[in-house]
Amino acid sequence: MSKILMHIDGLIEGIIVKRPSKIIKSPYVADIIPLNKQNEEILGHTASLGCCGLADLGAKILMLKIEKKPNKKQPISSSKLLVEKPKCEYRVYLSCFTDKERNQETVVGIHPKLAEDLTEQALIQNCLSKLQNVKTYKRETVIYVEDKVDSRFDFSGIDENGFPFIMEVKNVPLADYEDITAVERKKRNYSGRDFGSKVAYFPDGYRKKATDTVSPRALKHIRELTLIKKESKTRCIMCYVIQRTDVDRFTISVLDPEYREAVKVAIDCGVEIITMVVEWTRDGAAYFVRDDLLIVDL
Repeated sequence: MSKILMHIDGLIEGIIVKRPSKIIKSPYVADIIPLNKQNEEILGHTASLGCCGLADLGAKILMLKIEKKPNKKQPISSSKLLVEKPKCEYRVYLSCFTDKERNQETVVGIHPKLAEDLTEQALIQNCLSKLQNVKTYKRETVIYVEDKVDSRFDFSGIDENGFPFIMEVKNVPLADYEDITAVERKKRNYSGRDFGSKVAYFPDGYRKKATDTVSPRALKHIRELTLIKKESKTRCIMCYVIQRTDVDRFTISVLDPEYREAVKVAIDCGVEIITMVVEWTRDGAAYFVRDDLLIVDL
C-alpha cells in the first residue's frame, strides 16, 4: 500500500469564475463560487498564476479557508484579540482536472509550497530511494559564495554515509500527451491514447517573449547546483514533484531551451535528479507513488 505523505482537512470545492478578480486585480487572486454556497462569490488566493488553466476560468478547484492571524499592531480589547481581515478568505491547493474525451478526472496539486511539504514527508518516511536514513536535514538553507552562489535552497543535510547534500524542489503540476506548444497540440488527435500516458513537463508559464526563460529563479538554482557540485563533494539534488498520476514519463520542456540545456549540463556534472509522483484524492490525502518516473528526451 502506498504511504500517505500528508492530509489537508476541510477542503471545499469551488469553480473559478474570474482571474484576476473583479475586486482585486492581482493575478494571484480569483473570484470563486464555492459549491456549498452557490449564491455567492469569494476571493481565493491562486499562487500558481492560473497554472495553464488548472486554476483559471472554469477550473474546478479544492480550497481551504485561510486562518485569520492576530493583528499585533492593535491593542487587546475586552480580552479579545483583534484580527485583521485577509484579502482572500480561501487558498487554492488542488485542481480537479477532467479529460473531457475520456470523462476521467485526476486531482492535481497546484500550490507550489505543497511540493516542499510533500518532499519533507517523503524524506522523513524514507520514501526517497536516493536519500534513505538521512542523519540530519533542515529546510531553507541560504548559501552564499561571492560571485558564484547566492540562493536559498529548499533542503540541506547529511546523508546516511556522512556526506552533505543540498536539494532543491520544483513543483510539476502540468502534463499532456506531448511536450509541444499549445498551438501545435490543437492540431493533434489524442483520442486513441491511454489516459495515463501523458508526459509531465517543467517548466511552463507566462513569458514576455518566446525567447525568455520561463523561470529565471529555476534556471539560477540549477546552474548554482551545478557549480557547487563541480567545486565540492556535496551531493546536489534536484527533486521534481509531479502532483498527478495520469503520467508515465517526465521531461524538461522544449519550450524553455535555456533551462533544458542547463539541466543537461547539471546531469553531466553529477547533479542527481529525483522525479517523485504523488497521488492526491478529493478528500485531501496525498500518497507517495514513486520517485523514479522515467526521464525522456534529455
